[in-house]
Amino acid sequence: MLKIITAPSPILSQTAKPVAKLDKSVLNLIEQMKQTLLSAQDPVGVGLAAPQIGKALRIFIIKQNHKSPISTFINPLIEDFLNAPSEKNQQAKQSETTRRAKEKSGINKNVQLEGCLSLIDIWGEVKRQPGVALSYQDEKGEKHSQKFYGFISTIIQHETDHLNGILFPKRVLEQKGKLYKSRKDEKGEDIFEEIEI
Repeated sequence: MLKIITAPSPILSQTAKPVAKLDKSVLNLIEQMKQTLLSAQDPVGVGLAAPQIGKALRIFIIKQNHKSPISTFINPLIEDFLNAPSEKNQQAKQSETTRRAKEKSGINKNVQLEGCLSLIDIWGEVKRQPGVALSYQDEKGEKHSQKFYGFISTIIQHETDHLNGILFPKRVLEQKGKLYKSRKDEKGEDIFEEIEI
């Protein structure tokens, strides 16, 4: 298990390099990333990019929820942004804990808050595209070209930003959104307080 790098570490603002060869060291790194993601609690992580564990390589992994398997994306490239098809035109899912905390803090329930394992207790309103067309390689070196919508599309855009040296607060500022800091109340539940930008 690896330590998750937190801001303001310089590696988080670097552009990651493509993986030239899918060898044992890369596969070992991916395995360590999986262990690190699975160990992330409070908040539970849904994605992890290689720069977040100190490796400037174009790799990220995703685990949408506790039941889903971990998916690996090597040298991912967003080819296009997509509108959501009508049957998939739904809000990105958020955990029950986040939903309750937003209600308690007086944040509009339709606002999607994004967080990051490299920015402890910081959350922000980020508008992401409903879908992406993504090309990437898997752990076997096989190439894929796939469309993703909804929550997984949001995670892919967030993790791709990591590979390009962008943390989500930059998107919040670009979109003139709001940033929040979370803390625990006396019952151990999350409360969000707006941060002045």
